[in-house]
Amino acid sequence: MDELWGPLAALAGEWEGDGGLDTAYSHAEQKVLDTPFRERMTMKPFGPVQNGSQTLYGLDYRTAMWRGSEENPFHTEVGYWLWDADAGEIVRGFVVPRGITVLAGGTAAADARSFTLAAELGDRSYAIGENRYLGQKASTVRYTVTVSAGINDSSQCRPIRFTGLSRANTASGSSQATSRARSPGRPQAERRRARSRQANHSSGAAR
Repeated sequence: MDELWGPLAALAGEWEGDGGLDTAYSHAEQKVLDTPFRERMTMKPFGPVQNGSQTLYGLDYRTAMWRGSEENPFHTEVGYWLWDADAGEIVRGFVVPRGITVLAGGTAAADARSFTLAAELGDRSYAIGENRYLGQKASTVRYTVTVSAGINDSSQCRPIRFTGLSRANTASGSSQATSRARSPGRPQAERRRARSRQANHSSGAAR
């Protein structure tokens, strides 16, 4: 059954890790800050989904991230990872409760252990959507994510529970969202990066 999910099979399950680093502009402190964080993510398999002659298998995912000992997460996402075996296409669609949506995509072989997805503001296929405030103050213009899954790499994200789809026991990922952040005294573009040694992490707009 694993082959139905292609490269996504290795990600199915529950994951947690504490190696995240969020680099973002802080309006409160008027500078770019590096903030370590921990993350917990669930990836639940589903499928098939039919779009005419297209068949998709996917993962329903939710993730949350915390800084230090804070009780409430500073960042959450809900969305789906989708695999189209005929096209060799992977799509990741998610929503961030700041008023941002992302549909990132790319291609990979069915047995790939690493792949990269991207989205750009205004792209007709893999696009970024945002509310009017963020479009004016801190527009995200590009998003990329690279995910790798391996065997017996204890330096990466640790699994909590597998669904039975995957035999891999580690995963890592890094993502980057480039934002045009505008603030008093700082009209130049700011870049926001989020790098995580985990199954995946996404950053939104500058905070």
